[in-house]
Amino acid sequence: GFMGFTFQPAELAKLTLVIYLAYSLTKKDAKIRTLTVGFIPHIIFLAIIATLIMLERDFGTTVIVGILVFIMMFVAGVRFSYIVLTAAAAVPVILLGLVSVPYRWERIMAFKNPWADPLGKGYHIIQSYLAFGSGGIVGTGLGGGTQKLFYIPYAYSDFIFAVIGEELGFFGVVLLVGAFAMFAVRGFRAARLAPDLFGTYLAMGITSLITLGAIMNICVVTGLLPTKGMTLPLVSYGGSSLLVSMTAVGILLNVSGKRQKNITLDNKKVGIR
Repeated sequence: GFMGFTFQPAELAKLTLVIYLAYSLTKKDAKIRTLTVGFIPHIIFLAIIATLIMLERDFGTTVIVGILVFIMMFVAGVRFSYIVLTAAAAVPVILLGLVSVPYRWERIMAFKNPWADPLGKGYHIIQSYLAFGSGGIVGTGLGGGTQKLFYIPYAYSDFIFAVIGEELGFFGVVLLVGAFAMFAVRGFRAARLAPDLFGTYLAMGITSLITLGAIMNICVVTGLLPTKGMTLPLVSYGGSSLLVSMTAVGILLNVSGKRQKNITLDNKKVGIR
């Protein structure tokens, strides 16, 4: 909290990390495959950011940040063996983070069998299942859902996907997933056609950030991952996530727009000739 406002620093940290990595990977491109220049500095920065996020007790965002860094380093050309060994070394740390905090382990148990504690740890996901089941193929219609009325916790943010499933049904869910898929395709295309290396890494990082957030939220709400408080990018109600996501998309559009501008200018030059 600050002067009457609340803000989630971890959301800003994710975008900051993408921008820093895009700059750093571009600057070190000539030595990107070396251990001391292309790998270690970025892992140290990741460790600092991850530690700060873990102090907020935000385990899910820490995992997303780690995956995001590995994706960007892989795309930049960092040796794959370095990435694999680091990921393998991180597995015991992740397991320790799960078992050392009771509520995290309880969520794992609820993920395996939510019906064992339907009014406790399994409550979130069971209510989400009921929402999808009630929606069926075509849904109950906008505003016609009942699960959002004091049944699904955080129906306006973390579990908004379940509300969409109830009110718009299977077709609405497919449409939303298709929209995120199209966003990913267009974002990666913008990265491929970016006018410079920095733009490529920046577009790749932002697209991965939004897409990873969407995948994890959808998997949580549908029971494919343990319950975790995580917003659905560009869809969940307000807050830090929406502000940062919109900022990130604005940057992505800027990268894409510069490429489109360059193509237009090239076409004009061809026409003049």
